Amino acid sequence: QVQLVESGGGLVQPGGSLRLSCAASGIIFSINAMGWYRQAPGKERELVAEITSRGTTNYADSVKGRFTISRDNAKNTVYLQTNSLKPEDTAVYYCNADVVTSNFRTFRYWGQGPQVTVSS
Repeated sequence: QVQLVESGGGLVQPGGSLRLSCAASGIIFSINAMGWYRQAPGKERELVAEITSRGTTNYADSVKGRFTISRDNAKNTVYLQTNSLKPEDTAVYYCNADVVTSNFRTFRYWGQGPQVTVSS
């Protein structure tokens, strides 16, 4: 089985920063894309950023220039550095990982979702 354990959420003032981390553990042959989604109350889950195993990144327009996604393949960990946070960034942030098993099947796993609240 594979588990994704997230950390780094919390309460921050507008303009502040947070760094989210998500570590995958378990029976992992390799990991393809990793990413972050978020879901605000009353809204659908949306993509925030994603990164391939080679480091190619993709961002939602709303976070470009403010958020940076990165990963450490040796640690099976993905990070999201969030800067210049706005109240509209308030949401539960979920990481995901496309894990390749030893029999070369790929499954998408999700983290538990830390809360990020941006408020003064």
